[in-house]
This record gives sequence, C-alpha cells and structure tokens, in this order.
Amino acid sequence: MGSNARVQAPAQNTGNVIRDSALGIVPRTVEPYLALNAAVWDAGPLSAAEVELARLRNARHTGCVMCQAVRYDVAISDGLTEEKVQMIRGAEPDAELSARERLLVAFVDQYNLDPSGIDQGLQNALLQEFSEAELLHLSLLVAWFNGSSRCAVALGGMPDAMPRMEISIPR
Repeated sequence: MGSNARVQAPAQNTGNVIRDSALGIVPRTVEPYLALNAAVWDAGPLSAAEVELARLRNARHTGCVMCQAVRYDVAISDGLTEEKVQMIRGAEPDAELSARERLLVAFVDQYNLDPSGIDQGLQNALLQEFSEAELLHLSLLVAWFNGSSRCAVALGGMPDAMPRMEISIPR
C-alpha cells in the first residue's frame, strides 16, 4: 500500500485527522464531509458498535490501512472490544459473533463483492433480524465508508501498516 502520495495534505495541524489529511486541501468540502460522517454515526438506528463492525469489515475489503487502524471512541464506549474486531478480520466471520453480527458482516461482504447478488436466504435472514430502517442505515453507512476508504487508498501515500489508534467522531 506504500504507493507515492498523489495528493499532499495541507500544511496545517488542526488536531482533526480529517481536516489535516489531503481532504483538507478543499476546505469547503470538509465541513459537509464531517457532517455526513457524524450523521452516519449519530442519526441511524444501528448501535455505534454495529456501525464500527461494518466500517472495519469494509476496510478489510478496501485495504485502507488507516481505516483498519482507527477505532472510534463511541464504538468502544458502546462495548466494542478488540477481540470482536479480530473476529471479523478473517475470511469467514468468527462463530463467536452473534447471529446479528454475522449477518452484518455477510451484508458488508456482499456489498463489496456483488451488491446485487444478495440471495433469498441472506435477504430473508436480514429481514428477520434487522428492521427496514436498520437495513437502510446499514446500506448507507457501508456506501459512505466504502467511498471514503477507496478515496483514501486512491490518493496514495498510505504506509504499509499503522498502529491502532482511537479517535473521536470528527465534528
């Protein structure tokens, strides 16, 4: 992943990981970006731990090193543990995950591999476990995280590895 950066971050240090990234080059877009990011976390019916599990599973698919390293404080406060994070890193989700968490992982995988290919069995299981509002929230947050991760990867300059870091939802 250690490709050369195609865009350089602005020479600023606001203390906000997003404002200080390459996204900060176009400041008019950063505030709407941050507002949508906060809405994905705050305005839907899924718990912060569920949102984080979906985000991290998506990062596995996109290969975004930063996305894989970050843990959001609201998800940790909601009970997300590193043990649970490790359970979603493999090709197959760990059997110790709850049925709901395994379905969440299956949805993220399907979104990344073939979003139109949700078979009837998965569709029925999702509809039994999640409300329509939860499924919409899950769809929107995976789309958001997927696009954001792919943007970060496409901009290049990402290290091959990063240490785990905890950050707050950028506001």
